[in-house]
Amino acid sequence: MRYFIYLSYDGTNYHGWQIQPNANTIQAELMRALSTLLRQDIEVVGAGRTDTGVNASMMVAHFDTEVFLSNADLVELVRRLNRLLPPDIAIQRIVPVKEDAHARFSATARTYQYHVSSTKDPFNRHYTYRCPFPLDYDKMNEAAARLFDYTDFTSFSKLHTDTKTNNCRIMYARWENGIFTIKADRFLRNMVRAIVGTLMEVGRGAITIDDFCKIIEKKDRCAAGSSMPGNALFLTDIEYPEDIFKIEVQKD
Repeated sequence: MRYFIYLSYDGTNYHGWQIQPNANTIQAELMRALSTLLRQDIEVVGAGRTDTGVNASMMVAHFDTEVFLSNADLVELVRRLNRLLPPDIAIQRIVPVKEDAHARFSATARTYQYHVSSTKDPFNRHYTYRCPFPLDYDKMNEAAARLFDYTDFTSFSKLHTDTKTNNCRIMYARWENGIFTIKADRFLRNMVRAIVGTLMEVGRGAITIDDFCKIIEKKDRCAAGSSMPGNALFLTDIEYPEDIFKIEVQKD
């Protein structure tokens, strides 16, 4: 049986999602907890790879197990996982899905938010980037709207990745109350933080909106702005087609 597991986490103390040697990661913690409770080696595949320090108010992963889990079992598994996992990782729910459903490849859209503030606040300093200069959000939104005109975002991609294409379809991109929300069918490594960094160059008047477009067209990461810190970035939503979910599970 294959299951989707929905979780959230504070990425402050982790070297990102993906398991790696000699580093604490979300994937490693989740695999360890599931393997302990299900008493078998469990592999977990995430919907994406959030980088070091990046947070998720919603992440989705899938895992397979030969153990039959009824609806009541799934509720109990969530409860036990939340007791076993560290306090900065929380499980919301576990649901059965079709055998060919894939947390990463079945996703049709993902949404991220980046939080920026101009004021010093001791209570949100871990999750918000404090901007030292004033920003023109109207110009930033005008520049963000130009993202819809492009599909190749090489200029905002981390260099030397193993992706076969840098094409993405951006569906939504807008600043509101200091929060940048962006939705796309897929994202490249470091893409959101690079876009935010470049939009902030527009917002402080360092580059024009036309310059922003030329940066995209150059397909050169060195032409774009700096990558923003990961602590203010949140993965907030992942969408899937309805037909991959199983409402009822019947034991043979």
